[in-house]
Order: sequence, then C-alpha cells, then structure tokens
Amino acid sequence: AFLNGKRTAAVHRLRAKFDLAAETVRLRREGEAEWEAFPLRTGEPRLTAYLSDFFGTPVTLIENDTGGFPDDTAAPGPTVLSAQTLAEVASWFGLTLSETRRRFRANLEIDADAPFWEDRLFGPGPPGAPFRIGDVSLVGTNPCARCVVPSRSADGGEPTPLFAKTFARRRAESLPHWAPRERFNHFFRLAVNTRVVTPAAGAVRVGDAVQIDA
Repeated sequence: AFLNGKRTAAVHRLRAKFDLAAETVRLRREGEAEWEAFPLRTGEPRLTAYLSDFFGTPVTLIENDTGGFPDDTAAPGPTVLSAQTLAEVASWFGLTLSETRRRFRANLEIDADAPFWEDRLFGPGPPGAPFRIGDVSLVGTNPCARCVVPSRSADGGEPTPLFAKTFARRRAESLPHWAPRERFNHFFRLAVNTRVVTPAAGAVRVGDAVQIDA
C-alpha cells in the first residue's frame, strides 16, 4: 500500500529538499522553519520514524532502483505538458502558473504554439504516436487521467471546490478539433503519458525541440 498524495492530503504539508549526490533528504512540516536531514536509504530508522509520526501510520521507505514505482506501468516514461496549456488551465481557476505547475507536476514541460498542442503526441489509438526530444525517442500512449491531487492546493492540500467538474467541462470545450476525441472517455485528463523506446544513454536537455515522427 503506497502512501501518496492521492490517498493522503497531508503529503501537501510536507516540505522536502533532496541532495541526490549526497543521498540525503531534508524535511520540515509546513509552517516550521527548521529542516531535519536524513540519509536516503531503504529502511532508514530515523526517516521512517519521522514519516510515521508525521502521517500517523507506520511508514517504510523502499527504493526500486530499476523502474521506480510508476502509476502507469504500461507507460512508465515521463509525462509531457506544455507551458501554454498550464497557463490556460491557470486562467480557468484564477491560479498562478507556478501553482498550476505544482498541481499537475509534469516531468517534461515543453514550449508550444498553443494550449493543448501536446494532444498531438498520443495519436488515435495503440500502439501510440512516436516522437523525439533531443536524443530520446518516445511513444505517446494516452492523455493522462488525473487523480484528486490537482484539485488541492499545492501548499496546504485544501481542495478547490468543483475543480474536477469545472476542469472536465472546460477541457471538453477547449479540445482542439484535430484531437482524437475518442481517446477521452472522460475529460479530467491533462498531459501525455509516454513510453521511452531509446536506450538509457539518451538525454533530454533544456532547449531540445519536440519532433513528431511521420
């Protein structure tokens, strides 16, 4: 059973700073000034005790150093979303771009010609649409179905009233005419789920172009 923001709103009230080179993490509760540092190790007793106390339930830290713990095991690649889409969604709810970015937490943010341009990246059906960013070839598999997390404040976890209902209505109204509507069994979807098809040596760098393969 994973403890995450979908099930536990208290995740939003925990602040973290990672130093991956040193394999440490610093944590503090929202509203506190002092950070507490911990080694990032499976089963680290001080860290598990801190998290268990914070969440009020026994927590164990486990690392999967091969594939991580993706939500979508059929599309474990990065999610892709454009800055223009984020700005459009922010305008629907009177949110800042920064807040909207934190709510939807895409792995790769691209610069596009217009909002929802990234809907070009998943195609009308399986096996998906191939595209490249830098050295990396990917397949866009589907528009990402969202959970409860985007409906909450990124800082404190307070819910925005009617967020999912309003979002779905505006998303359906804004769907580009060329987007495959049949890929939306509901419209609480944003960003593109992907699968990486290049070797692990490929790299994506800031400024790399997105190229859709014919």
